[in-house]
Amino acid sequence: MTAAGEAVLQVLWGASPCVNSFDRCLNISSSGVSFKFNVKYAKNKGTGYAELHNGLKSRWRVCAFHGVDRDSHGKTGCNRLKSGCCKCRRIESIDGLTVDNGRQPSFPNKSESNEPNVQDFKLDRQLKNGKAGISSNDKLNASGSITNTVHKVWAKSVEDEAWDLLRESIVYYCGNPVGTIAANDPNDSTILNYDQVFIRDFIPSGIAFLLKGEYDIVRNFILHTLQLQSWEKTMDCHSPGQGLMPASFKVRTVPLDGDDSATEEVLDPDFGEAAIGRVAPVDSGLWWIILLRAYGKCSGDLSVQERVDVQTGIKMILKLCLADGFDMFPTLLVTDGSCMIDRRMGIHGHPLEIQALFYSALLSAREMLTPEDGSADLIRALNNRLVALSFHIREYYWIDMKKLNEIYRYKTEEYSYDAVNKFNIYPDQIPPWLVEFMPHIGGYLIGNLQPAHMDFRFFSLGNLWSVVSSLATVDQSHAILDLIEAKWAELVADMPLKICYPALEGQEWRIITGSDPKNTPWSYHNGGSWPTLLWQVSYYGIYEFH
Repeated sequence: MTAAGEAVLQVLWGASPCVNSFDRCLNISSSGVSFKFNVKYAKNKGTGYAELHNGLKSRWRVCAFHGVDRDSHGKTGCNRLKSGCCKCRRIESIDGLTVDNGRQPSFPNKSESNEPNVQDFKLDRQLKNGKAGISSNDKLNASGSITNTVHKVWAKSVEDEAWDLLRESIVYYCGNPVGTIAANDPNDSTILNYDQVFIRDFIPSGIAFLLKGEYDIVRNFILHTLQLQSWEKTMDCHSPGQGLMPASFKVRTVPLDGDDSATEEVLDPDFGEAAIGRVAPVDSGLWWIILLRAYGKCSGDLSVQERVDVQTGIKMILKLCLADGFDMFPTLLVTDGSCMIDRRMGIHGHPLEIQALFYSALLSAREMLTPEDGSADLIRALNNRLVALSFHIREYYWIDMKKLNEIYRYKTEEYSYDAVNKFNIYPDQIPPWLVEFMPHIGGYLIGNLQPAHMDFRFFSLGNLWSVVSSLATVDQSHAILDLIEAKWAELVADMPLKICYPALEGQEWRIITGSDPKNTPWSYHNGGSWPTLLWQVSYYGIYEFH
């Protein structure tokens, strides 16, 4: 796990703001569905392991996006920014982005004291040894108080350390923070593009800053990445559709034209033309819309989403996603490696992760689009797509023991408008591991669906986001969490959280991944552990800790 990713995980795990503070960010409210979740953990594990499982075995709560009435505001007169090149004196072209005497913006200092009380530790030891000389009731109360004190001190110390790590990864552009780099490991000599600001990788960092009340870095990130959307991008004389957001960008210092003694900072985006595999990032624009919605709800600053250039950016992304094509399904058709799993892993087609983000972005965009004559048709198409997409995912991606038995009895080669086996799925393609993996109570959304093909792998991000966004129904959300509980050893184990299950192995791995040495079985994207996925588990409204 990268240092920046670990920092975000620590921030979100030990952060003091309550869940309700982030409920405001995306307007997530409880659906009233809650139940207890108990987990047994090995007693011989370390302190961090025990703390993690003690937290996760608390009560679960399923939450969802819900639309709210939008206040009416006048539109701002800001024009679309035309260049990512900045000579520092032109930073005023973005509202509110100014530098005080050329200095970098300061951040709130961490707490003055993180040292635990020595007397608390001494009394705690005396209580354990029965030498405190107090009654049993007093002993119980004192022990509970001391335990809480020690836990708070430990959590605060971890949180401060995490914030230090996160701030060390901040990237500045003309004196203003604009994001965090993907990885900040001084011992790693193979940097590749990990020193760039990735759209998808900044999301957990942005959520942490929003929870902390530090809104400027998120605002800067939103506006500067918007500038890059309008850039011309080509590869082998071909240009993708308008509205594509970059996968990442890097701040470079280049000499001024005609003056080698002077330099300027420029933003250098990567739309996939330099990425490994040359894959365009489909998820970047979806994440951008979701973060924009979170910024407005959390900060209360709706002026950013109401700007003309921002409204134009939202519409360009939507038009790109809602464009007519050859596909018969309401899901987005993408190539392999176009999302968080950005290497060949057999997810081409209609991967669940993209569909869940697509659904969330459509909901968020619907709340932010200003009502005007030019957007009426777009909003109508958006609403129609939401209905069709939710039905398609809930009906055809869902798998549980009941659905599994139905697939076993499917008739094939049905040619009719009312066929039961609409995608001509052959029962023989059901993998042997699925029968053992599927609990009697619980279920999940499969990873992909195409004609004559169902990818039965469990993908954590797609399923968790389907719960968060209400793409899954309430009953399906319950069942997904029941399955995670029942299969805790397989999905969470000693190091949370498996990005997918199971891993591709043997000949299947060689054929599907192309013998990718990074995606060997149970590593990286191929069933590897990604602790950073816990930020959704912890603070996106799926769990509420007590």
